[in-house]
Amino acid sequence: MPDLNPDLVRRIVREALDEDGAFHDVTTLTTVPPEQRGRGVFLAKDHGVLAGLPLVVAAFAAIDPSVQVHASLVDGAWLEPGTNIARVEGPLASILSAERIALNFLQRLSGVATATKRLTDAVAGLPVRVVDTRKTTPGLRALERYAVQVGGGHNHRFNLTDGVLIKDNHIAAGRSRGLTLGQVVSAARSGAPHTLRIEVEVTSYEEAQEAVEARADIILLDNMTPAAMKRCVEMIAGRALTEASGGVTAVNARAIAESGVDIISSGALTHSAPALDISLDLEI
Repeated sequence: MPDLNPDLVRRIVREALDEDGAFHDVTTLTTVPPEQRGRGVFLAKDHGVLAGLPLVVAAFAAIDPSVQVHASLVDGAWLEPGTNIARVEGPLASILSAERIALNFLQRLSGVATATKRLTDAVAGLPVRVVDTRKTTPGLRALERYAVQVGGGHNHRFNLTDGVLIKDNHIAAGRSRGLTLGQVVSAARSGAPHTLRIEVEVTSYEEAQEAVEARADIILLDNMTPAAMKRCVEMIAGRALTEASGGVTAVNARAIAESGVDIISSGALTHSAPALDISLDLEI
């Protein structure tokens, strides 16, 4: 499994707990005595891939270090309805105050991992890489990218400093100044560090030709049909990596992959993945 920065996890969890008012949980403080102990079990209610256990552990530890979490599985495990994921035990008030945040992270990240697994399964056996995009929840990008990896996918650039990606609006801005697509690519190549690749988003065969002639390193074929992608891939003929994006689903991913592209990127992995149904059932 990929690594998560423990300091980052603690910071994000603390911010979430603060947002939820978990350290001043009025309901629990007034109804559950501090000496009462309890335990509970995290149960899967649906099929999917587990992701987010480090956040669960961090949430309870931040509220009360005496709360113990005993995981039955590890991130990346396949879940069936009724699967026992982990047990938690300790002061009941602490368990109740951290419960929602622990579940929010576990359900959200497991949902992303599950959506990624479905997409990677759809293209299994083909030489293509499934990657995420920057369409992530603000502040949670590192966590959601982690979940994509847990689900068997890969990561695109982390932020705007990690690579040059000339999109349609950059091209439009250049054309408004009388620049060709090739001149926009040349400007990026001359101004960006030599260590960064130049990727260009195109929407037609003609634009793909321009991008190849401008020596783009990666050509993003945006919202094209598999047939149109195949034609572009054949023309590019290995002179650049090819990436397919736009409207990718588990239903059409295999046809897209069969066009010969090297990469399939999907924003839906993070912006539209439904949370996996997981509960915390208390045993008092």
